[in-house]
Amino acid sequence: MLPSAPIMLNLRRLLLFLSILISQGLLTAPPVLAVPATEPLNIVVTIPVLKDLAEQVGGPYVRVTSLLSGYENEHTYSPKPSDLVAVRKARVLFEVGLGLEVWVSSLVKNAGSSSLRVVTTSKGIALLRDESSHEGAGHAGGEDEQGNPHVWMDPENAMTMMRHITEALIQSDPAHATEFRSNQASYLRKLDQLRVKLSERIARLADRRFVAHHPAWPYFARRFGFDVAATIQIQSGSEPSALQLQTLIGKIKKDRIKVIVSEIQLSQKLPDLLAKETKAKVIVLTTLPGGLPGTETYLDMLRYNVLQLANALESP
Repeated sequence: MLPSAPIMLNLRRLLLFLSILISQGLLTAPPVLAVPATEPLNIVVTIPVLKDLAEQVGGPYVRVTSLLSGYENEHTYSPKPSDLVAVRKARVLFEVGLGLEVWVSSLVKNAGSSSLRVVTTSKGIALLRDESSHEGAGHAGGEDEQGNPHVWMDPENAMTMMRHITEALIQSDPAHATEFRSNQASYLRKLDQLRVKLSERIARLADRRFVAHHPAWPYFARRFGFDVAATIQIQSGSEPSALQLQTLIGKIKKDRIKVIVSEIQLSQKLPDLLAKETKAKVIVLTTLPGGLPGTETYLDMLRYNVLQLANALESP
């Protein structure tokens, strides 16, 4: 049965009244309830290498803070008050381990976060000691009893570190496990492709020897076929004696070593002194992404270091 005329008239009046209210902003449609977005995981890492790897895996599901920016010395870094705040807010902290970040344990303890998980990304990596090729500077033992801690300088080791990061993120956020694994696989392909390309670039080098500023380069040298002929500073924070420097100068001259590799995170005083005495060329590389322009990511850093060193070795 059709509605009566009075009812139809009342409906029209009601609709007209509502349209007037809406047009004048006196009545709004009920809000659409949005599904709350999942908050990204708060992650803290000790050095920029780990920040890049964590972001590559975690994508939009992580918020990563690196305690070091790329310019500091990872051995002698002194945490800031803001670092303490960041650690307190974090769900996971990624470190290299192996005595590299001697300041981390006290930072974590002072933060007092019972829910914080600390993940050591170097677990399972075969370590190198620092006994080889240290004539001229005198050997004072490795940087850590367990082995050289600069494991990330070898891309094969970085792959292992990324797998530790991936598993930790999956445990903290299992809902996005598929995305984490897919991101890891994609990045590892890119890393392997770059490793192959850089190895091809080095294959034609006749002379691969260089003097290192400090023992950050054994893993890098082994992976890419370079030869660390000597090291200026065996341990961070200690300087060689005058006799050790003279012996090193004699070695560089006698063996005609053309290149000294320094790092942006270290003082250039000693490398420049050696270069002045021997006519060797100093090139400044970086062990941390972001240390130099064009090294913002781990892949960028690897490419920069290999190509700069290869070019220097080839120059007359």
